[in-house]
Amino acid sequence: MFETLTRVPDDPILGISAAFKRDTTPLKVDLGVGVYKDDRGNTPVPAAVRRAESEVLAAQSTKTYLTPVGNPGFNAQMLELVAGTDQAGRKGDWAAGQAPGGSGALRLGAELLRLSSPGSKIHVSDPTWANHTPLLSSAGFQLERYPYYSAIRHAVEFDQMMAHLEALPAAAVVLLHACCHNPTGQDLSMTQWEAVADVCARRGLLPYVDIAYQGLGDDLERDAASIRLLARQVPEMLVAVSCSKNFGLYRERTGLLLALTSSNERAGIAAGQLGRLARTIWSMPPDHGAAIVDRVLSQPELRRSWTEELAAMAKRINDLRRLLADALSARTGGTDFSWITRQRGMFSRLDLTPAMVDTLREKHHVYCAPDGRVNIAGISASNVEHVATSIAAVMGYA
Repeated sequence: MFETLTRVPDDPILGISAAFKRDTTPLKVDLGVGVYKDDRGNTPVPAAVRRAESEVLAAQSTKTYLTPVGNPGFNAQMLELVAGTDQAGRKGDWAAGQAPGGSGALRLGAELLRLSSPGSKIHVSDPTWANHTPLLSSAGFQLERYPYYSAIRHAVEFDQMMAHLEALPAAAVVLLHACCHNPTGQDLSMTQWEAVADVCARRGLLPYVDIAYQGLGDDLERDAASIRLLARQVPEMLVAVSCSKNFGLYRERTGLLLALTSSNERAGIAAGQLGRLARTIWSMPPDHGAAIVDRVLSQPELRRSWTEELAAMAKRINDLRRLLADALSARTGGTDFSWITRQRGMFSRLDLTPAMVDTLREKHHVYCAPDGRVNIAGISASNVEHVATSIAAVMGYA
């Protein structure tokens, strides 16, 4: 039976990580895989998370199951973190279901959509995170792309984006990045978010918001402002939340799906369906990461420590943006790279062709995604000169 299987091509991002590990050159730099890194190139566990984990383990007397929708404390704390404490003016009520990471949350949302609106299409930004396509299409959805980013202007193609949204039929699903757009780092302004909320409300579109980097753009409040704005304008929406980056819980697979519904009664029905769907996919979500997050957010001292460390991470990334932009400008005869400093989050997409990316890796030992996406957090004061010189060389400035 298994002889009918064909070999799976290497994952374009995970393959970069594997190639980087095989490279023995001391100058090698990994700007590929999307994980936060400190100045030494390590991906740290926040101090508050370490302490919370020890407290969770000390307090646990059992590892028995919770429920298919997960840890209730985690769900409540994360709803508040994402949707805010002041929900006056929102159009409906929230249902929540814990999931294995942000990817699990995206898939759980897709299953809920398949159940409630099986004929819908999901419209994603051009470009979008590479894994959005397989995650959502494998649930049976056809994906279409709306204009989003101009590689020439290094800015959002907002007029074209709005024209696309205005032409969509009612009940069309629009996948949006709440902040720290992956792969471009180019976010909508709040004025633009207001226009998106308006068209979604007028046209009866369903926003499906992916928030994987809350706190790593500007801060926890501003990074979630788009979701809170939408919740005051539309009666229904989905939000897929990841705790991988901001809590450093990558391997614990800690995520959440939030569903805004038109009433308290509909929220209860949606929650029941989320539990049933989860039961058919993974049965029960992993609790360890969720229990840690619940502990961090519910204990004032831990929450304060985590918030301060997260703010320092965001500041470091934004400082690195300026460092890289200045270094690239210096090595390309004054070419303007200031657009990198106006972007947010861990990623920017440089003007690199696949051939340039190959040369960057093979000749200069600098690793990035095939589309030119670079992880800004992989830059450091010790490697920025090598990175900038190498990028300038493959761009023809050497």
